[in-house]
Amino acid sequence: MWRNSLLALALLAAPVSAQTPGPAVDAAECRADAALIRTQPDRALVFAIEVADTDETRARGLMFRRDLPAGQGMLFVYPRPQQVSFWMRNTLIPLDMIFMDARGEIRHIHPNARPLDETPIPGALPDDPDPARLFVLEIAGGEAARLGLRPGQVLAHPAIDPGIAAWPCE
Repeated sequence: MWRNSLLALALLAAPVSAQTPGPAVDAAECRADAALIRTQPDRALVFAIEVADTDETRARGLMFRRDLPAGQGMLFVYPRPQQVSFWMRNTLIPLDMIFMDARGEIRHIHPNARPLDETPIPGALPDDPDPARLFVLEIAGGEAARLGLRPGQVLAHPAIDPGIAAWPCE
């Protein structure tokens, strides 16, 4: 399922839409195998992803993988917003975990989760007034900082309810 890493790298920081003349993009061109994160009003990062949207795929996650190229990741989708916690059991590579609410807004980023560590990694900081998460994007450790990802940026993906999406799909 992993795509050619050159394609994924070519997509990173690509314009959201080459035909968009204005300063903001209201809707994203979404695909099930891509996670778009808007970093500026007219720019987004694009990650080639696998979707983990069943109990089985969420439980397995990225366990036993020996590498995760830049520009690729796994998007965990839950059936409803809830408090989530992750660990790194049987995960052999460091990961950045990007936790998002039901609107697709980044609420918390846990950088460089340590391989094989079974310490729980909560999806929200203790003072977060709304700790429920619907999406978690896992990418290679260190990539979130390198790419300038931060809370408040938004995800576009077909799994987000367009009626509440912070950045809806076209």
